Amino acid sequence: MSKEEDVLIDRAGLTDKIKKSRIPARLDLLQSLSGLLLFLFMCGHMFFVATILLGRDVMWAVTKFFEGYFFTGGKSYPWIVSIVVGVVAVLFVVHAMLAVRKFPASYKQYHAYRVHMKGMHHGDTTLWIWQVYTGFALFFLASAHLYQMFFWPENIGPYGSGARMWTDMLWPFYLIMLLAIELHGGIGIYRLAIKWCIPNAPRETLRKVKWGLTAFFLIIGLLTLVAYMKTGYDHRDHPNERYTPSWAVDSVNEGSK
Repeated sequence: MSKEEDVLIDRAGLTDKIKKSRIPARLDLLQSLSGLLLFLFMCGHMFFVATILLGRDVMWAVTKFFEGYFFTGGKSYPWIVSIVVGVVAVLFVVHAMLAVRKFPASYKQYHAYRVHMKGMHHGDTTLWIWQVYTGFALFFLASAHLYQMFFWPENIGPYGSGARMWTDMLWPFYLIMLLAIELHGGIGIYRLAIKWCIPNAPRETLRKVKWGLTAFFLIIGLLTLVAYMKTGYDHRDHPNERYTPSWAVDSVNEGSK
């Protein structure tokens, strides 16, 4: 038996005594459920921010909808958004804590995994390590984004979001986060499909669906990023101004005649 094979057996835990416990399975289930919820939120969030592609008035209306503007007689309550962000943040932390237990905890474990990956030449094994890389990156990127949205929800809007991209020069941050989220989420939903939903489905078909979803959301995300940058550039001389929808401006102009 070669040295590399010894490493694989040892690191795989095959030399340890088998212990029966339901805790790992339950933790896996919680990790899968929290990941699924975060993926669904990510999809909804992407469509929400992408409304800027339909026009600034549409994006403003969607933003105010979540602030209760259309249900409270024209008053906005950004703290409603903070509550939603807080719930998502808790879910994110729970998912991260459940996922990190599977990360290589030492260089020896990481080396054993690399030996395993090179020896198998298996696509899913390679995808897993990319999920680890992107998940690690999201520890910092998503946390910073959630922190900002939680404490300053009133800055969400066509002008506020545009200023964040252009005036504050945060577009590189959001570009990296977009790539990490779409790769991580796409790989995650693919692995969930195999593990819990359709284990007998052809993996090649599932991979095509996975990459199709990733490409779809990446294209939308990139177009959305460019739209916010353009909005920020067009309004760069007044970065702190709040957006007023065109119909409200027209109403004021009509009243002043």
